[in-house]
Amino acid sequence: MKVHLTFDVEVWCNGWDDLDGRFPAAFDRYVYGRSARGEYALPATLDILQRHGLRGTFFVEPLFSARFGPQYLERIVRLIEDAGQDVQLHLHPEWTDELAAPPIADAGRKRQHLYHYTRDEQEQLLRYGLDLLRAHARSNVHAFRAGSYAANADTYRALQAVGLSVDSSLNRASDDSGRDLAEVRDPRSAFMLGGVQVYPVTVFRDGRGRDRPAQVGACGLAEMVQALASAHALGRRHFVIVSHNFEMLHPGRSDPDGIVVRRFEGLCRHLAEHRDRYDTCALEPAAPLDDAATGVPVVGPGATLMRLAAQAARRWG
Repeated sequence: MKVHLTFDVEVWCNGWDDLDGRFPAAFDRYVYGRSARGEYALPATLDILQRHGLRGTFFVEPLFSARFGPQYLERIVRLIEDAGQDVQLHLHPEWTDELAAPPIADAGRKRQHLYHYTRDEQEQLLRYGLDLLRAHARSNVHAFRAGSYAANADTYRALQAVGLSVDSSLNRASDDSGRDLAEVRDPRSAFMLGGVQVYPVTVFRDGRGRDRPAQVGACGLAEMVQALASAHALGRRHFVIVSHNFEMLHPGRSDPDGIVVRRFEGLCRHLAEHRDRYDTCALEPAAPLDDAATGVPVVGPGATLMRLAAQAARRWG
């Protein structure tokens, strides 16, 4: 089974007021996460992957750099690619109305999600984002993930138009994902949608019978290990895991969240120790899609209870 460690890389200023004043500190936190214990944003993520010999896909959001300068996007891309990792495209179109020269005509209002834009506008935004990213990336940029997973049918038509052949936007655990697409409920781990190879975020059934996305910050280590084993036993060909550049940090702070750090370290160690079962690799357009497995991975109640206990310890500790 191919395991895809994917990371959404983005910079936020914690609001839309005083963007220029807030940006330097936001960039430092989201990209580096500097603290007395080290740099636990991108640097630690990349170091952990390298130590375990794992390769991931980093979906990098470039629109922010059209407001603050290309040098910031270049620094992000260099960090990732110099560590031997893969750079692909991520878009949060709510940056559009903050740009001095927006790429679409109707840019005078805040529209958060990609599905709030027409097909032509989505195509323009994708081309613009690709130009920004390809100005710095050595990677072959062929894959995409929509911000907040908020892709719709027009997104896949736009992806085809701009030549992006791989997508990982669909997430059935997100209300904003694939609102007009029946395919968001497709039980397969990979399939074709309008000429685009789609690798949905893996969603498993937790110990309480609830759908849960395979996200590092949202799942316990035991849950992730059991979900991987369950998917493998079902015969699934692909397992897509999500994280973010800031996911190992405490919310709103730059110091590391020890629970999530240990969880990510443990996940990477587990994948490295079971290479005979799990091929951890980047999202590539040539991967096989003939996935006949239709079952949903499941985990036991004990694993979910461990996650809930860790969450309570973090909240009250």
